[in-house]
Amino acid sequence: MASVAVQLALLPSPLLGPAVWAPVAAELRRTGWSVVECKSAAAAPDSWEDVLDGFVAELPASHELVLVPHSNAGLYVPALSRERHVAAALFVDAGLPPADGAAPLAPAAFYDFLSGLAGGDDRLPPWTQWWDDADADGLFPGPAARERVENEQLRLPLAYFRGSVPVPAGWDERPCGYLAFGETYADERQRAQALGWPVQTLAGRHLHTLVKPREVAAAITQLLASLGLDP
Repeated sequence: MASVAVQLALLPSPLLGPAVWAPVAAELRRTGWSVVECKSAAAAPDSWEDVLDGFVAELPASHELVLVPHSNAGLYVPALSRERHVAAALFVDAGLPPADGAAPLAPAAFYDFLSGLAGGDDRLPPWTQWWDDADADGLFPGPAARERVENEQLRLPLAYFRGSVPVPAGWDERPCGYLAFGETYADERQRAQALGWPVQTLAGRHLHTLVKPREVAAAITQLLASLGLDP
């Protein structure tokens, strides 16, 4: 594929916000990339439609985009590919949609775990409160980074995770790649490899974007170069 200039669209999980991507965005811009950072929603989404509408509102219709989703945002790539000019997608420790049909927002076993967390208002606590404090602390390079992320967290309703995002066929005919942090998304990484996508794994945890942003930005650049994309 000939090398083409594109704009990178960094998509955060609906549970978190752009603070998760901010250090990587700065590194990517420093090395010449044009970057779009999706802002936090004004209110917690109630459905996948709300999340999709929020992403669409943030993404310019006038540019060729490379979608770079993190975590749960990966499931929205197919639907977004019908709404915007998408040249490629690079999943970063993210959910990987099926080739077509629908992508459940939570597997059955994980939904059972979430059911035990929901409060009397049927809303989930902020994401960092899903885990033990010691485990959550280990995701961050320090207290300041954790505070920035926690200030943007949204309390989603449990019902959100009963939904499935529609997956139009053909979305994965465009170039795609996968960047994993450790083994959390090992199944998704294996599937990406089986599809013949370029894949890298960095030793780290789910918020490695905060811990080693220069390393993550370099890996993104290398994977995009293998897809014929540059700044």
